[in-house]
Amino acid sequence: QVQLVESGGGLVQAGGSLRLSCAASERTFSSYAMGWFRQAPGMGREFVATITRGGGWTSYADSVKGRFTISRDNAKNTVYLQMNSLKPEDTAVYYCAAGRTSSSSTDGYDYWGQGTQVTVSS
Repeated sequence: QVQLVESGGGLVQAGGSLRLSCAASERTFSSYAMGWFRQAPGMGREFVATITRGGGWTSYADSVKGRFTISRDNAKNTVYLQMNSLKPEDTAVYYCAAGRTSSSSTDGYDYWGQGTQVTVSS
């Protein structure tokens, strides 16, 4: 069982930056692909970014491409999401997830964190 704990959320003005972290309890962290998803009030869970087990390949939703960067440090069992040029429409609860393969679908992930709130004011 992999436990994931997100941190780094908060309130930021439009145009600002935040860095989310997701720490995993599992020592075999490097055997999991990781993803970030988000969910705004009244909306479904939306794909944001994913990264392969070794970190050599990443993929992003069109809405965040060029502004967000996903990365991982397998020695620290942690995945990151650097978010720049934030917009009010980025406001959501952000979740990290661990799975067998990198995927833009929630079905591709077996373990989920509890989420961290990101609020972008205009």
